[in-house]
Amino acid sequence: MTNLSQPNNQDTLPNAQHRYDAADMADQLKVMPTLEARLTTILNEINALRDFPQVALFKQLLDTLRNRANDATTANEQMALFVRLLRSNRVWAEGFCVFMLTLINRYRQVSLYTDLGILSDAGFTSQFFDLIGEKLLPSVPDDRDLIGLFNAFFATPKTRYWVRLIHERWWIELILILKVPPGKEALVQALEANVLKAITILTARINGIGLNADLIKAFPNPIDNQDTFIALNREVAEFVSQYQLSMQPGDEQAMPQPEVDSSQILVLTDQARTMMQNIRRRIHRTGITVRTTNMLVRLEQSLQRLELLVSLLSDNDHIKKKTIIELINTLYEDSYHRSSFRYLFGINTALLSRRVTETASKVGEHYISTDKAGYRRMYKKAALGGLLIGFMATLKILGKSLPLAPFGVAFLNSMIYGLGFVAIHIIGGTVATKQPAMTAAAIASTISEVKGRKAARFTKLTELVVDIMRTQFIAIMGNISIAMPIALLISSLWLYGLGRPLTSEASAEHLLHDLNPFTSLAIFHAAIAGVYLYISGLIAGYYDNLAVHNKIGERIRNHPTLKRMMTPVTLLRFSDFIERNLGAIMSNFLFGCFLGSTATIGYIFGLPLDIRHIAFASANFIHGIFNIYANTGEFPEIGIILVSLFGVMVIGMINLMVSFSLALMTALRARDVKVFEWKFLFELVASHLMTQPSDFFIPRKQPMNYALIDSDGNIIYDDKPIANDGKNNKGHKTTLTSQPEEHPHATTPHIDNISHTEKLTDEEIAEKKQAIKEKVVQKAVNNITPNDTASKLPK
Repeated sequence: MTNLSQPNNQDTLPNAQHRYDAADMADQLKVMPTLEARLTTILNEINALRDFPQVALFKQLLDTLRNRANDATTANEQMALFVRLLRSNRVWAEGFCVFMLTLINRYRQVSLYTDLGILSDAGFTSQFFDLIGEKLLPSVPDDRDLIGLFNAFFATPKTRYWVRLIHERWWIELILILKVPPGKEALVQALEANVLKAITILTARINGIGLNADLIKAFPNPIDNQDTFIALNREVAEFVSQYQLSMQPGDEQAMPQPEVDSSQILVLTDQARTMMQNIRRRIHRTGITVRTTNMLVRLEQSLQRLELLVSLLSDNDHIKKKTIIELINTLYEDSYHRSSFRYLFGINTALLSRRVTETASKVGEHYISTDKAGYRRMYKKAALGGLLIGFMATLKILGKSLPLAPFGVAFLNSMIYGLGFVAIHIIGGTVATKQPAMTAAAIASTISEVKGRKAARFTKLTELVVDIMRTQFIAIMGNISIAMPIALLISSLWLYGLGRPLTSEASAEHLLHDLNPFTSLAIFHAAIAGVYLYISGLIAGYYDNLAVHNKIGERIRNHPTLKRMMTPVTLLRFSDFIERNLGAIMSNFLFGCFLGSTATIGYIFGLPLDIRHIAFASANFIHGIFNIYANTGEFPEIGIILVSLFGVMVIGMINLMVSFSLALMTALRARDVKVFEWKFLFELVASHLMTQPSDFFIPRKQPMNYALIDSDGNIIYDDKPIANDGKNNKGHKTTLTSQPEEHPHATTPHIDNISHTEKLTDEEIAEKKQAIKEKVVQKAVNNITPNDTASKLPK
């Protein structure tokens, strides 16, 4: 009976499954007409109220399109249905267009175009507390301003997620379908009038930033470069005047007006960008503040917004419609970020990253060698540093026996580390694993200077990573190859000279225990030291920038008291030394203070905090082994020795990985790299290790050449201003005078000679207008990527 019934059960399963599939299909067919019916009803209401639009009706349309659109497939299907309905009924398309234009024109629009997405000139603290106040006690939205309406619709995560799901083709088709019906041209003219006002305001702000005293100081030739912003103001005023005349009916115009052309505006915005690039190429000479960095970013964003608004008024419908999509994408994304703590922290840390990496250490310590000569020099410098590290490690061990309060312990250790590191730098030595701001600047220059495909850029970056790792390897070897013998010599002399061990058996065993990566927190403590190594690099960049921007050397040379105390030659040498080495000195001293006070801070707060650095770990390794023998007459077990030695190697790896990763992320952040393919870089580095492992330890026969790095690891500063070639100088001529070659390490400033900006003739302008227009079209097309319709934040 069972055998007979089994086939029947098997036969019923497909039938049941078929009924379920049929039911699902029926439900889907039932849902689609329901959605279509709802959209049809809404479009009929919109068309009926085209001259009296209601915000609630537009919100109802958005909610209908977003309903159940939790994935890309559903969201695009529903958007496609909406577009098909508009395409199939011209009345609906015209009604929806009039509805939206009338709704927009009811509100004040200018602030939406000029403020949203432009970096505020307020400081971080002010913005932070304003945002807290907004979260705790939200302000009353202005019902007359379009920003309030825009935020109500697009500032929510749900709407942002939905917009990002929609493929850009549907936005393009929607814009192409919407056409203003005859008799409603006044709506477009009202919108254009607001855009013209926004263009005028943006130009005034651009002039205010470009002619600011702080920014003028950074210009290679301030008087000449001011002409660009003055000319931009004049060209915009002429453009606005001509466009306003063209908006008047033909019978009201006194005489035929010339064609409205925005080519000169686009040329001048390109020149302004070139000037900003020239400023950044000279930062190592002039220095830069966070305020100036903020101004440069706001200037870039304002110029980009000005170009968008000017393109929005183009006679070319293709350019205009592409610009509408880009502008909407930019505004809705900025509206979402407007009340985000994460975005506030992100944009300010990006400013700090850019400000630090754009100011590399001009002399400082060099940590990248590309050839054999630089490799040998690095070993000698590291060996000299290892000589002092052996004594510093001994002083720290002896300091533990002093009866000091926690603050006294922190102060003593900080002075041992800090003054020791400064002494190492002064005598020309170096400490292994240090990643200064120069390393981040070198990485950033490699990312930005190498052109071509992704594989080519990452290959160049991989080679730089290999060179950095090899340099750090020889620096580590230089430190430990001298620090370990010095530690052994000191412990031996202490035992045989004074007749007693340097430290007790318990203390010696504790030194070895701290190196065990399995039974102690050595890895965690090494990571803390890696963070400090990274921070010390940023400190070096900060103080080098401070010395240049505030003219510390010149102030020292003119200090009345120092002039009485020192001879002119001595004062000159002293001022030059401080100016060249202020970043390295402060970096080393504060790095030592970080290392010396961490354990005490952990003790005060009851946290297991401490640091492990490979150079000191190697010296402690020798002290621990020898002093166990000095106290007991026997060496530790071979297992303990091997595990401790392995711990020293692990500590060095963690020091390198943490500090280098943070330096790389800082460089990428400064260059506004949103997504970085770490996996791809790791695979390339691993492949290089498998195929050419010797490159990580021995210099190549043929050294690599980098855009801005010489064989000693110095940044090669290119002070020559960027000339506006035929690609970006379509309407003005800028003549650059030739300059003599300058040694890359020279520190005496010079003034770049740039001639006054002169206009081309009318014939030359006419020949280049078409090229400008084609460039705008290509830019508008390139700004809309197929995979992301929301990443239109100003670069």
